[in-house]
Amino acid sequence: MTTPPPGQYPPGQPVPPYGAPVHPQPVYGQPVFHAAPVVYPQAYQEPEPPPQPQGGGASAMRGVLILAAVAGVITVIIGVFFILGSPDEYAPPARQTLKIKGAEGLVPSVGPGGTGQPLTQAVATAPPPAPTLPPAAAMQPSSPRRLIVPRLGINAPIKSVGTDKSGAIETPPISNHNLVGWYRGGPTAGEPGPAVMLGHKDTTTRSAVFTRLHEIQYGDTIEVVRMDGTVAVFTVGGVEQANKQTFPTDRVYGSRENAELRLITCGGSYNRNTGHYVDNVIVYATMTSTRLASD
Repeated sequence: MTTPPPGQYPPGQPVPPYGAPVHPQPVYGQPVFHAAPVVYPQAYQEPEPPPQPQGGGASAMRGVLILAAVAGVITVIIGVFFILGSPDEYAPPARQTLKIKGAEGLVPSVGPGGTGQPLTQAVATAPPPAPTLPPAAAMQPSSPRRLIVPRLGINAPIKSVGTDKSGAIETPPISNHNLVGWYRGGPTAGEPGPAVMLGHKDTTTRSAVFTRLHEIQYGDTIEVVRMDGTVAVFTVGGVEQANKQTFPTDRVYGSRENAELRLITCGGSYNRNTGHYVDNVIVYATMTSTRLASD
């Protein structure tokens, strides 16, 4: 449902490469749970130019042409590999979320969300939006098992994800469209702080678990079934659509006293030149109650 290379996802989950050549941005912003800064390498690099021949002659020129041909084949293979590995970023969007205002028109706070209102990005200093309901007391750590969002018809299993060897946040496997990834480098849902969950917007063949995430709105409930048999019930405080190049890192990943939840996916328009959606849709929610799981 990825310091970073030019362009951000947080400043703006780890974005796989798209196209050839592409210089992707992290998909879900840079987590701040690591002691050392996370590095987001380029997902795709131009192959280095072949060495220049030391002397003239037909044989030297032939060698250059052969090396160039081999480099071209390798580039094509790498491009195909990355496309198959991250089809949600390459595929044309099944639907587009509403565009945000330009950077010069950022609003002072995160909006309530919902289909009747345009999604906007707030200024960097705006706090995470919170519902009027009082927060519930935080619980002990317990890994999340399922995510349930009644308004959107989501009932999805959760898989923990970490960071790859390059330091970028992993995304949930694209082979399962109904799968949510929980970033295990941060709190579990119900602990103090923001639990971060990621989901794909779509795949090459169909919509995915968070395709309707932009429709959620203030006051909606989100349930996280935990391994200890409890259910953490979160209430949505607001929804933001943020440009990946100005991702609100602190608002998403920053330390919080209450148990909070962030749901993140891609959004906005699809840039065919870079192979990316240009924005992220971010849902902010606070835990307002708990109960025992029924199963």
